[in-house]
Amino acid sequence: MKKLLLALTVLSIVACKEEPPKDYVTFSGKIENRSSDSLFVYQGRNFSKTIKVNEDGTFTDTLKVATGIYGIYDGNESTNVYLKNGYELNMTLDTKEFDESIKFSGNGSESNNYLVEKAMMQETLIEPSIFDLEETDFNAKVVTLEKEMNSFLEKNSKNLDSTLLANEKLQITQFKPSITGAYKQQQARAEQFTQYIGKPFTAFNYENVKGGKTALADLKGKYVYIDVWATWCGPCIREIPSLKEVEKDFHDKNIEFVSISVDNGRGYKADTKEEAFKLSHEGWKKMVAEKELSGIQLFADNGFESAFVRDYKINSIPRFMLIDPDGNIVNADAPRPSSPKLRTVLNDLKNI
Repeated sequence: MKKLLLALTVLSIVACKEEPPKDYVTFSGKIENRSSDSLFVYQGRNFSKTIKVNEDGTFTDTLKVATGIYGIYDGNESTNVYLKNGYELNMTLDTKEFDESIKFSGNGSESNNYLVEKAMMQETLIEPSIFDLEETDFNAKVVTLEKEMNSFLEKNSKNLDSTLLANEKLQITQFKPSITGAYKQQQARAEQFTQYIGKPFTAFNYENVKGGKTALADLKGKYVYIDVWATWCGPCIREIPSLKEVEKDFHDKNIEFVSISVDNGRGYKADTKEEAFKLSHEGWKKMVAEKELSGIQLFADNGFESAFVRDYKINSIPRFMLIDPDGNIVNADAPRPSSPKLRTVLNDLKNI
Protein backbone atom coordinates (compact mmCIF):
# COMPACT_ATOMS: atom_id res chain seq x y z
CA MET A 1 0.00 0.00 0.00
CA LYS A 2 2.83 2.38 0.86
CA LYS A 3 4.45 1.67 -2.50
CA LEU A 4 1.16 2.31 -4.26
CA LEU A 5 0.69 5.61 -2.44
CA LEU A 6 4.25 6.61 -3.28
CA ALA A 7 3.72 5.78 -6.96
CA LEU A 8 0.50 7.81 -7.06
CA THR A 9 2.25 10.71 -5.37
CA VAL A 10 5.05 10.64 -7.94
CA LEU A 11 2.52 10.47 -10.76
CA SER A 12 0.59 13.43 -9.37
CA ILE A 13 3.77 15.48 -9.13
CA VAL A 14 4.67 14.61 -12.73
CA ALA A 15 1.13 15.35 -13.91
CA CYS A 16 1.06 18.73 -12.17
CA LYS A 17 4.49 19.74 -13.35
CA GLU A 18 4.19 23.00 -15.29
CA GLU A 19 5.31 22.77 -18.91
CA PRO A 20 7.90 25.34 -20.03
CA PRO A 21 6.52 28.10 -22.26
CA LYS A 22 6.81 27.48 -25.98
CA ASP A 23 9.66 29.35 -27.62
CA TYR A 24 7.80 29.61 -30.93
CA VAL A 25 4.54 30.78 -32.47
CA THR A 26 2.06 28.32 -33.92
CA PHE A 27 0.50 30.12 -36.87
CA SER A 28 -2.36 28.53 -38.80
CA GLY A 29 -5.50 29.48 -40.66
CA LYS A 30 -7.47 29.35 -43.89
CA ILE A 31 -7.50 31.66 -46.91
CA GLU A 32 -10.55 31.77 -49.17
CA ASN A 33 -9.78 32.44 -52.84
CA ARG A 34 -6.03 32.17 -52.22
CA SER A 35 -3.79 34.31 -54.43
CA SER A 36 -0.82 31.93 -54.35
CA ASP A 37 0.43 28.71 -52.81
CA SER A 38 2.35 30.47 -50.05
CA LEU A 39 2.40 33.20 -47.42
CA PHE A 40 5.50 35.28 -46.89
CA VAL A 41 6.10 36.42 -43.28
CA TYR A 42 8.76 39.08 -42.84
CA GLN A 43 10.17 41.81 -40.62
CA GLY A 44 12.50 43.98 -42.68
CA ARG A 45 15.83 42.23 -43.04
CA ASN A 46 15.58 40.64 -39.60
CA PHE A 47 13.22 37.78 -40.38
CA SER A 48 11.56 36.04 -43.29
CA LYS A 49 9.81 32.73 -43.77
CA THR A 50 7.59 31.25 -46.47
CA ILE A 51 4.60 29.20 -45.31
CA LYS A 52 2.98 26.71 -47.69
CA VAL A 53 -0.73 27.28 -48.38
CA ASN A 54 -2.60 24.11 -49.37
CA GLU A 55 -5.03 23.91 -52.27
CA ASP A 56 -7.98 24.22 -49.88
CA GLY A 57 -6.47 27.43 -48.47
CA THR A 58 -5.36 25.97 -45.14
CA PHE A 59 -1.89 26.50 -43.70
CA THR A 60 0.02 25.85 -40.50
CA ASP A 61 3.60 26.36 -39.39
CA THR A 62 5.73 27.36 -36.44
CA LEU A 63 7.78 30.54 -36.24
CA LYS A 64 10.52 31.37 -33.77
CA VAL A 65 10.38 35.14 -33.49
CA ALA A 66 11.38 38.23 -31.57
CA THR A 67 8.27 39.91 -30.19
CA GLY A 68 6.95 42.54 -32.58
CA ILE A 69 4.95 43.45 -35.67
CA TYR A 70 5.55 41.43 -38.85
CA GLY A 71 4.28 41.74 -42.38
CA ILE A 72 2.33 39.01 -44.16
CA TYR A 73 2.16 38.94 -47.97
CA ASP A 74 -0.11 36.53 -49.87
CA GLY A 75 1.27 37.22 -53.34
CA ASN A 76 -1.10 40.10 -53.97
CA GLU A 77 -1.81 42.07 -50.78
CA SER A 78 -0.28 42.40 -47.34
CA THR A 79 -1.22 43.01 -43.72
CA ASN A 80 0.47 43.28 -40.33
CA VAL A 81 0.49 40.68 -37.57
CA TYR A 82 1.78 40.87 -34.00
CA LEU A 83 3.83 37.79 -33.08
CA LYS A 84 5.16 36.61 -29.76
CA ASN A 85 6.62 33.22 -28.88
CA GLY A 86 3.98 31.14 -27.13
CA TYR A 87 1.10 32.39 -29.28
CA GLU A 88 -1.19 29.87 -30.96
CA LEU A 89 -2.68 32.15 -33.56
CA ASN A 90 -5.28 31.35 -36.20
CA MET A 91 -6.03 33.70 -39.12
CA THR A 92 -8.84 33.57 -41.66
CA LEU A 93 -9.38 35.86 -44.63
CA ASP A 94 -11.01 36.10 -48.04
CA THR A 95 -8.76 37.71 -50.67
CA LYS A 96 -11.80 39.19 -52.44
CA GLU A 97 -12.30 41.42 -49.39
CA PHE A 98 -8.79 41.26 -48.00
CA ASP A 99 -8.61 43.89 -45.24
CA GLU A 100 -12.31 43.71 -44.35
CA SER A 101 -12.35 39.92 -43.92
CA ILE A 102 -9.26 39.31 -41.75
CA LYS A 103 -10.07 37.72 -38.39
CA PHE A 104 -7.84 36.21 -35.70
CA SER A 105 -8.64 33.66 -33.01
CA GLY A 106 -6.62 31.84 -30.38
CA ASN A 107 -3.87 33.02 -28.09
CA GLY A 108 -2.74 36.47 -29.28
CA SER A 109 -5.97 37.23 -31.17
CA GLU A 110 -6.86 40.35 -29.15
CA SER A 111 -3.73 42.24 -30.17
CA ASN A 112 -4.04 41.15 -33.79
CA ASN A 113 -7.71 41.98 -34.17
CA TYR A 114 -6.81 45.40 -32.79
CA LEU A 115 -4.26 45.84 -35.61
CA VAL A 116 -6.92 44.89 -38.16
CA GLU A 117 -9.35 47.50 -36.78
CA LYS A 118 -6.57 50.08 -36.61
CA ALA A 119 -5.65 49.51 -40.27
CA MET A 120 -9.28 49.97 -41.32
CA MET A 121 -9.56 53.13 -39.22
CA GLN A 122 -6.38 54.63 -40.64
CA GLU A 123 -7.49 54.10 -44.25
CA THR A 124 -10.04 56.88 -43.84
CA LEU A 125 -8.41 58.82 -41.01
CA ILE A 126 -5.57 60.47 -42.93
CA GLU A 127 -6.45 61.67 -46.41
CA PRO A 128 -3.47 62.36 -48.72
CA SER A 129 -5.04 65.75 -49.47
CA ILE A 130 -3.92 66.88 -46.00
CA PHE A 131 -0.63 67.87 -47.66
CA ASP A 132 -2.51 70.29 -49.91
CA LEU A 133 -3.68 72.37 -46.93
CA GLU A 134 -2.24 75.73 -45.97
CA GLU A 135 0.09 75.50 -42.97
CA THR A 136 -2.40 76.86 -40.40
CA ASP A 137 -5.13 74.47 -41.52
CA PHE A 138 -2.62 71.60 -41.67
CA ASN A 139 -1.51 72.15 -38.06
CA ALA A 140 -5.12 72.28 -36.85
CA LYS A 141 -5.90 69.05 -38.69
CA VAL A 142 -2.90 67.30 -37.12
CA VAL A 143 -4.15 68.19 -33.61
CA THR A 144 -7.55 66.71 -34.46
CA LEU A 145 -6.00 63.52 -35.84
CA GLU A 146 -3.83 63.09 -32.76
CA LYS A 147 -6.91 63.29 -30.52
CA GLU A 148 -8.73 60.70 -32.66
CA MET A 149 -5.77 58.31 -32.46
CA ASN A 150 -5.58 58.60 -28.67
CA SER A 151 -9.33 58.05 -28.40
CA PHE A 152 -9.16 54.93 -30.59
CA LEU A 153 -6.29 53.45 -28.57
CA GLU A 154 -7.96 54.18 -25.24
CA LYS A 155 -11.15 52.51 -26.43
CA ASN A 156 -9.38 49.36 -27.66
CA SER A 157 -6.42 48.98 -25.27
CA LYS A 158 -7.99 46.74 -22.63
CA ASN A 159 -6.61 43.36 -23.76
CA LEU A 160 -3.55 44.48 -25.71
CA ASP A 161 -0.17 42.92 -25.05
CA SER A 162 1.83 45.34 -22.91
CA THR A 163 4.68 45.60 -25.42
CA LEU A 164 2.27 46.39 -28.26
CA LEU A 165 0.43 48.93 -26.11
CA ALA A 166 3.67 50.74 -25.27
CA ASN A 167 4.63 50.77 -28.95
CA GLU A 168 1.23 52.19 -29.95
CA LYS A 169 1.54 55.00 -27.41
CA LEU A 170 5.03 55.79 -28.70
CA GLN A 171 3.78 55.93 -32.29
CA ILE A 172 1.14 58.49 -31.37
CA THR A 173 3.71 60.73 -29.67
CA GLN A 174 5.83 60.50 -32.83
CA PHE A 175 2.92 61.21 -35.18
CA LYS A 176 2.94 65.01 -35.04
CA PRO A 177 6.68 65.55 -35.65
CA SER A 178 6.67 62.84 -38.31
CA ILE A 179 3.77 64.14 -40.40
CA THR A 180 4.89 67.74 -39.91
CA GLY A 181 8.30 66.80 -41.29
CA ALA A 182 6.60 65.09 -44.25
CA TYR A 183 4.53 68.22 -44.86
CA LYS A 184 7.62 70.42 -44.96
CA GLN A 185 9.31 67.98 -47.33
CA GLN A 186 6.23 68.10 -49.56
CA GLN A 187 6.43 71.88 -49.76
CA ALA A 188 10.13 71.73 -50.61
CA ARG A 189 9.44 69.00 -53.14
CA ALA A 190 6.92 71.18 -54.97
CA GLU A 191 9.66 73.77 -55.45
CA GLN A 192 12.06 71.10 -56.65
CA PHE A 193 9.84 70.04 -59.53
CA THR A 194 9.24 73.55 -60.90
CA GLN A 195 12.41 73.09 -62.99
CA TYR A 196 10.57 70.64 -65.25
CA ILE A 197 7.63 72.92 -66.13
CA GLY A 198 7.42 73.58 -69.87
CA LYS A 199 10.06 71.01 -70.82
CA PRO A 200 9.30 68.05 -73.14
CA PHE A 201 8.31 64.89 -71.27
CA THR A 202 10.59 61.87 -71.76
CA ALA A 203 9.36 59.85 -74.74
CA PHE A 204 8.01 56.36 -74.06
CA ASN A 205 6.49 53.49 -76.02
CA TYR A 206 5.07 50.87 -73.67
CA GLU A 207 2.98 47.72 -73.87
CA ASN A 208 -0.76 48.41 -73.72
CA VAL A 209 -2.86 45.86 -71.84
CA LYS A 210 -5.31 45.90 -74.74
CA GLY A 211 -2.57 44.88 -77.16
CA GLY A 212 0.28 46.51 -79.04
CA LYS A 213 2.12 49.52 -77.68
CA THR A 214 1.22 53.12 -76.89
CA ALA A 215 3.74 55.94 -77.29
CA LEU A 216 3.60 59.43 -75.86
CA ALA A 217 3.56 60.68 -79.46
CA ASP A 218 0.25 58.83 -80.00
CA LEU A 219 -1.37 61.12 -77.42
CA LYS A 220 -0.22 64.41 -78.91
CA GLY A 221 -2.98 67.01 -79.06
CA LYS A 222 -4.41 66.00 -75.69
CA TYR A 223 -3.54 66.65 -72.09
CA VAL A 224 -2.16 63.53 -70.40
CA TYR A 225 -2.53 62.73 -66.71
CA ILE A 226 -0.05 60.00 -65.78
CA ASP A 227 -0.42 57.67 -62.81
CA VAL A 228 2.79 55.79 -61.92
CA TRP A 229 1.89 52.74 -59.83
CA ALA A 230 2.51 49.04 -59.11
CA THR A 231 0.34 46.11 -58.06
CA TRP A 232 2.19 45.73 -54.73
CA CYS A 233 1.69 49.40 -53.78
CA GLY A 234 -1.12 49.83 -51.22
CA PRO A 235 -1.35 53.64 -51.51
CA CYS A 236 -1.53 53.26 -55.31
CA ILE A 237 -4.44 50.85 -55.07
CA ARG A 238 -6.28 53.12 -52.64
CA GLU A 239 -6.21 55.87 -55.28
CA ILE A 240 -7.98 53.69 -57.88
CA PRO A 241 -11.61 54.54 -56.89
CA SER A 242 -10.82 58.27 -56.92
CA LEU A 243 -9.02 57.98 -60.25
CA LYS A 244 -12.05 56.24 -61.76
CA GLU A 245 -14.26 59.08 -60.57
CA VAL A 246 -11.98 61.73 -62.10
CA GLU A 247 -11.85 59.80 -65.37
CA LYS A 248 -15.65 59.61 -65.41
CA ASP A 249 -16.04 63.34 -64.74
CA PHE A 250 -13.59 64.32 -67.50
CA HIS A 251 -14.40 61.59 -70.05
CA ASP A 252 -15.65 64.11 -72.64
CA LYS A 253 -12.71 66.50 -72.18
CA ASN A 254 -9.48 66.79 -74.14
CA ILE A 255 -7.47 64.64 -71.71
CA GLU A 256 -6.21 61.05 -71.54
CA PHE A 257 -5.63 59.20 -68.28
CA VAL A 258 -2.59 56.94 -68.53
CA SER A 259 -1.55 54.48 -65.82
CA ILE A 260 2.02 53.17 -66.12
CA SER A 261 2.90 50.12 -64.05
CA VAL A 262 6.50 49.93 -62.82
CA ASP A 263 6.12 46.35 -61.54
CA ASN A 264 9.51 44.68 -61.64
CA GLY A 265 9.10 41.38 -59.78
CA ARG A 266 8.80 42.73 -56.25
CA GLY A 267 6.47 40.64 -54.11
CA TYR A 268 6.64 37.60 -56.40
CA LYS A 269 8.49 34.49 -55.26
CA ALA A 270 10.68 33.05 -58.00
CA ASP A 271 14.10 31.47 -58.51
CA THR A 272 15.35 34.18 -60.86
CA LYS A 273 14.75 37.90 -61.42
CA GLU A 274 13.55 37.14 -64.93
CA GLU A 275 10.93 34.71 -63.64
CA ALA A 276 9.80 37.17 -60.95
CA PHE A 277 9.47 39.91 -63.57
CA LYS A 278 7.36 37.61 -65.74
CA LEU A 279 5.09 36.82 -62.79
CA SER A 280 4.71 40.53 -62.00
CA HIS A 281 3.74 41.16 -65.63
CA GLU A 282 1.00 38.56 -65.36
CA GLY A 283 -0.03 40.01 -61.99
CA TRP A 284 -0.40 43.43 -63.63
CA LYS A 285 -2.73 42.10 -66.32
CA LYS A 286 -4.71 40.19 -63.70
CA MET A 287 -5.22 43.27 -61.48
CA VAL A 288 -6.19 45.47 -64.43
CA ALA A 289 -8.92 42.94 -65.27
CA GLU A 290 -10.09 42.24 -61.72
CA LYS A 291 -10.32 45.89 -60.70
CA GLU A 292 -11.74 46.89 -64.09
CA LEU A 293 -9.17 49.63 -64.49
CA SER A 294 -10.06 52.18 -67.13
CA GLY A 295 -7.99 54.71 -69.02
CA ILE A 296 -4.85 53.64 -70.90
CA GLN A 297 -3.04 50.89 -69.01
CA LEU A 298 0.67 50.56 -69.84
CA PHE A 299 3.54 48.42 -68.54
CA ALA A 300 6.94 50.15 -68.24
CA ASP A 301 9.81 48.43 -70.00
CA ASN A 302 12.22 48.35 -67.06
CA GLY A 303 10.33 48.95 -63.81
CA PHE A 304 11.99 51.51 -61.57
CA GLU A 305 14.94 51.68 -63.98
CA SER A 306 12.78 53.02 -66.80
CA ALA A 307 13.99 56.26 -68.38
CA PHE A 308 11.14 58.52 -67.24
CA VAL A 309 11.42 57.17 -63.67
CA ARG A 310 15.06 58.24 -63.50
CA ASP A 311 14.51 61.53 -65.32
CA TYR A 312 11.83 62.74 -62.89
CA LYS A 313 13.33 61.35 -59.69
CA ILE A 314 10.49 58.94 -58.97
CA ASN A 315 11.67 57.17 -55.82
CA SER A 316 8.23 56.49 -54.34
CA ILE A 317 4.77 55.75 -55.71
CA PRO A 318 2.09 56.60 -56.49
CA ARG A 319 3.31 59.57 -58.48
CA PHE A 320 1.15 61.68 -60.76
CA MET A 321 2.21 63.94 -63.63
CA LEU A 322 0.42 66.23 -66.05
CA ILE A 323 1.49 66.85 -69.66
CA ASP A 324 0.10 69.41 -72.12
CA PRO A 325 -1.12 68.69 -75.70
CA ASP A 326 2.36 69.47 -77.08
CA GLY A 327 4.01 66.87 -74.85
CA ASN A 328 5.45 69.40 -72.40
CA ILE A 329 5.27 69.13 -68.62
CA VAL A 330 2.59 71.09 -66.81
CA ASN A 331 3.33 69.49 -63.43
CA ALA A 332 5.88 66.75 -62.71
CA ASP A 333 4.27 66.13 -59.32
CA ALA A 334 0.57 66.71 -59.90
CA PRO A 335 -2.15 66.35 -57.24
CA ARG A 336 -3.37 62.81 -56.67
CA PRO A 337 -6.92 61.76 -57.65
CA SER A 338 -8.17 61.77 -54.05
CA SER A 339 -7.16 65.42 -53.64
CA PRO A 340 -9.87 68.03 -54.38
CA LYS A 341 -7.03 70.14 -55.73
CA LEU A 342 -6.76 67.92 -58.84
CA ARG A 343 -10.17 68.95 -60.21
CA THR A 344 -9.26 72.60 -59.70
CA VAL A 345 -6.01 72.09 -61.63
CA LEU A 346 -7.75 70.24 -64.48
CA ASN A 347 -10.63 72.70 -64.74
CA ASP A 348 -8.14 75.57 -65.01
CA LEU A 349 -6.39 74.06 -68.06
CA LYS A 350 -6.80 75.91 -71.34
CA ASN A 351 -8.89 74.23 -74.05
CA ILE A 352 -9.51 71.09 -72.05
